[in-house]
Amino acid sequence: MEDRAASVGEHAQPPQLRRRLGRADLRAVPEARRALRELLRHWGRPGRSDIAELLTSELVTNAIVHTDREAVLTASVGPDGLRVEVRDFVARLPRPRVPNADDCTNGRGLILVQSLADAWGVRAHGVGKAVWFELDAGAA
Repeated sequence: MEDRAASVGEHAQPPQLRRRLGRADLRAVPEARRALRELLRHWGRPGRSDIAELLTSELVTNAIVHTDREAVLTASVGPDGLRVEVRDFVARLPRPRVPNADDCTNGRGLILVQSLADAWGVRAHGVGKAVWFELDAGAA
């Protein structure tokens, strides 16, 4: 597992997080939340940080539950806001779906992302895809 923070100086990069998520390892969900919380500790937007943790949990859980491969979580904070991306290595694209009323625990993740993020999407890449969301710095 890797974490990167910005270096101090004139050419400092925005604070970043990069974490490898183990295959079928649900312990990665609370670990990702803790790492993101640490990254956002100085962001100064507590309500947005809570939303970021929730949405990150959803993306990480989806990658772990719906693939049988590893995934990579990246997050970066810049002057415009936060961008979180979870990249996996399965080409099947996710779709938000209306959850079945009888299924009280599944099917709501992407609906939450769609509802709470300022922007989100899915980007196909050579092997797999990246699901991402953004939270604007200035939004309340």
